[in-house]
Amino acid sequence: MYNIPRSVISKQIHIQKTIGIKRGFLCNTMATSTLSSLSQVHQAQSPVLTTTTRSFSAASPRQQPSNVGNVGLAEQDTIVSQQAHEPLTINGIKARRAKAGKLIAPTASYSDSDMFKSPHALSKPKAKRWDHILTEEAVSRKPCNLKQAAKHLKKPGLISLGGGLPSASNFPIDHISMHVPAPPSFESGDSATAHAGKYDVAKDENGGVYDLAIALNYGQSVGSAQLLRWVTEHTELTHAPPYGDWRCALTIGSTGALEQAFRMLCDRRRGDAVLTEEYSFSTALETAAPLGIKVFGAKMDGEGLLPSSMDEILGGWDEAKRGAKRPTVLYTVPSGQNPTGATQSAQRRREVYEVCRKYDVYILEDEPYYYLQMQPYTSTTPHDHTRPARVDEVPPPATIEEFLEGLVPSLLSMDVDGRVMRMDSFSKVVVPGSRVGWITASEQIVERYIRHAECCSQGPSGLSQLMMYKLVDETWGHEGYLKWLMHIRLEYTRRRNTILAACEEYLPREIVSWVPPAAGMFLWLQVDHTQHPQAATKSILEIEEDIFNSCIDKGVLAIRGSWFRAEQDVPPSGLFFRTTYAAASEDDMARAIERFGTAVRESFGLASQ
Repeated sequence: MYNIPRSVISKQIHIQKTIGIKRGFLCNTMATSTLSSLSQVHQAQSPVLTTTTRSFSAASPRQQPSNVGNVGLAEQDTIVSQQAHEPLTINGIKARRAKAGKLIAPTASYSDSDMFKSPHALSKPKAKRWDHILTEEAVSRKPCNLKQAAKHLKKPGLISLGGGLPSASNFPIDHISMHVPAPPSFESGDSATAHAGKYDVAKDENGGVYDLAIALNYGQSVGSAQLLRWVTEHTELTHAPPYGDWRCALTIGSTGALEQAFRMLCDRRRGDAVLTEEYSFSTALETAAPLGIKVFGAKMDGEGLLPSSMDEILGGWDEAKRGAKRPTVLYTVPSGQNPTGATQSAQRRREVYEVCRKYDVYILEDEPYYYLQMQPYTSTTPHDHTRPARVDEVPPPATIEEFLEGLVPSLLSMDVDGRVMRMDSFSKVVVPGSRVGWITASEQIVERYIRHAECCSQGPSGLSQLMMYKLVDETWGHEGYLKWLMHIRLEYTRRRNTILAACEEYLPREIVSWVPPAAGMFLWLQVDHTQHPQAATKSILEIEEDIFNSCIDKGVLAIRGSWFRAEQDVPPSGLFFRTTYAAASEDDMARAIERFGTAVRESFGLASQ
């Protein structure tokens, strides 16, 4: 253990402030002397530390990080090293990092995705401007005054009494460690331990890039440079946006990101509206309602959103009849849609995107289930729920390359205009309690998002960012994370197969139908209400309520489909129930479906199985 004197800690904090606390930028006029002083402090605490004079690894000088709209993202460009021209592959990312050198990002350091992109993005065209869609609230947001004051910190010898950053010496957490599953099996026999101490950067321990002194203090609203680098590399590796000035920003999960996006893009005073699936994520609908944003639903089929319905709605829009302007925003969950489980094919996504281009609609692409895409389902009847459902006959991808090539292309990967804000999250594929995700959008939109976050949330928890960095970057790396995704999708595939096999065995097929999910964790069951003996006298909602209550009495919870209607004042188009195979054991899933089938049979007056 190192026992660092309080005077040394104070000196380190002063140097971090000189570098640029709350901005973190290393200015050209002082970078060498500042880093030299920082290295001397590090050497005093750890004699084995190798001195470095390299700052953030960043983009080529041909495209430096920019001060978008002159609103204070960076009063002076960060010192950047040229990103090497390497292939957009995992090995290419490793090579770029090796040539860029060790990342130095002190407390509250400013960073952006331009620092970590490959040079491949430099030759691509820029995104369209979205001034016409931004709300008055979004446009009026200014940088925080306290952050603006940081521009004076570049003055050599300045003693700062301004920033209210606590001393790390007073943080009551000195060390954390976590045991995590390791590739390739991710079983208990293959594990790794990640450590984080308070002064790892100063002592060049445990990776020497991100420590508790940094993570537990205030940070930038865009997120830590350490995790932002990984997120940017991952986004480029898996989506490679076709325009050049895209950026990422860390979020407090996709729900928080969606609320900020709605406030940036929709204004009740303008009569703005959102278009979404006919049955949509209930939390998204509940987020829009208090903001006074009207939501309208387009029809769906087994592949989700129907472009023809979108075109019909937008092309024939009657503002007076609808009580709102024609929607300028589309909210969609293209993969494993919640609640229907539908997954848009590549062609469907292209058609959806073209309709949005036709009517100049901005797209919010919410993709928590994107990497849970599965092989086609093969029937396993008769079902034996005492054994795990067998693996699909279509083999899963054997390599990372096959896995990435097999994914349906994202809307972000098709976005030639910069009209997509993609929302990613660790919630469904790692842990929901991390409350860490990220958005990817054009530079203009991300800059406005950051201005909002500065005054709203200050960004995700530093402790959560540190834990996720230690897991996905330092321990797994890009290769290990993608192998984890391949592993977890097989777990969900097995669960999906189990619930589908139970449906085939226990549900009356003449009454209940479904489309096997190709992604995600939800199964949407359609009940043919027209065959109900009281269909002439009872509404869909009444029949739905009867079945729901009967299910509860029998010991199973299946969520009423009507709760997900985008337009609650419009009668439902059918009778549906949402089920999930995410949490219940395979035996419990089979029993639950059997109970649901009994409730349906009793409601419809069918003989017991």
